[in-house]
Amino acid sequence: MNQRIPTFAVVGHPNKGKSSIVATLAEDDEVAISATPGTTRKAMVHTFSIDGEAQYALVDTPGFQRPGELLAWLRSRTDSASDRPGAIAAFIRTHADDPRFVDECELLRPLVAGAGILYVVDGAKPYGPEYELEMEILQWTGRPRMALINMIGSGDHQASWKRALGQYFAIVRVFDAMHSDFDKRTSLLRAFGELDEQWRAPLERAVVELERERSRRRQRSAAEIADCLIECLTHCERDTVADKGDTENDKARLSRRLLNHIRKRERQSFERVAGIYRHERLARESTETEILDADLFTSENWEVFGLSQSQLAVTGALSGAAAGGGVDLLLGGASLLLGAGIGAIVGGVTGWLGSGELARTRVLGNTLGGRVLQVGPVKAVNFPWVLLGRAWLHQHLVSERNHAYRDAVIVAVRSDTNLMDSIPDALRRALGDSLRRASSGAPDDQTYQKLSANIDALLGHDPATLDHDPAITTAD
Repeated sequence: MNQRIPTFAVVGHPNKGKSSIVATLAEDDEVAISATPGTTRKAMVHTFSIDGEAQYALVDTPGFQRPGELLAWLRSRTDSASDRPGAIAAFIRTHADDPRFVDECELLRPLVAGAGILYVVDGAKPYGPEYELEMEILQWTGRPRMALINMIGSGDHQASWKRALGQYFAIVRVFDAMHSDFDKRTSLLRAFGELDEQWRAPLERAVVELERERSRRRQRSAAEIADCLIECLTHCERDTVADKGDTENDKARLSRRLLNHIRKRERQSFERVAGIYRHERLARESTETEILDADLFTSENWEVFGLSQSQLAVTGALSGAAAGGGVDLLLGGASLLLGAGIGAIVGGVTGWLGSGELARTRVLGNTLGGRVLQVGPVKAVNFPWVLLGRAWLHQHLVSERNHAYRDAVIVAVRSDTNLMDSIPDALRRALGDSLRRASSGAPDDQTYQKLSANIDALLGHDPATLDHDPAITTAD
């Protein structure tokens, strides 16, 4: 165990959310989380690092199994409070090979080695005196101690827990391991620094590095989204077709290839953004974690994620496209990545646009084998805004999702709201200019940098709170 950095052993009863807290604070979605008691049988160290530099470590420990017997053994060995930490070490030496106390020894070893204590209880369950055995044992270690009330179920027994825990722990905090956002996590880290003077400075540095890393992740996400937008806005499909062939069939075939390429590129972008936020598990399990239970090229997506007709006009992008009224879109069972196997639905979009063509079709010239037919790029004026709106929502969900939460996220979009209309006017105009430049052939580096910077500014906004009138809500 690396004691040069602040290290905390997460301890408590089995199945009280210890592993969830480790996963959240270590940003590690590989930590096993299960509703089955006893999932953690060995003490596992999880070190949180930024750019290869360790910031702090958490030790996921088994739960107490025989606290009564352990405490009785300790009490029989000493009468002096000053000897209690030594008694803990003696217990481990005596019972290292005792199958009855495997979990207790695993739990206590990191404390003897110098780890602090994060004692986890379930505030949704009533407090009971049996927990006092555990709390007294932890008190015997002499290590700095904080108690976390983790709200797992629907009950609320915080008051009784706080009264009891306050007698044994220097700091008592309520902490929802499954739903804590970035600010709550950094606040908890700062509270850790109050437990031991030696930890204060390194944990404050860790928080500063986390905040810097959050900014860097947003910039990297913006750059990836800009890359995706430029490729999707400029991509074409070409093929040589027979001089007397079926032009409509050839056009339809190339159109399918064009739209499938855009779907694949968007899915790739979602996976890359998830990876930026250390959600590699989501990227690997993309077939089980879909951000939208609807294809990109459906009228619902375009009505909800694009600009309204009035804002298209204000932004200077209106070019004959007709914006339809909003619809309710409930993305049931959705989480964070666009899954494979969603059917291609294009007719709804072209009908909603008011024009019969989603992408340009051109005959580039004749060859010995026939004519070169090109389909693309997608010319619909709202298309860049739809792509950008989906990317914005996806990045927001990924950046706020903690690593303990493994279930799907339900995203509801209000029926009377166009998501992109909520962007501040100046930013929307700047984005509109960048998107138009990005759509015009092969954008130069300056255009790319400007688009990336404007997207970074957009990602700094929460799509659910702009204009004090939420356009989206999320539920578990």
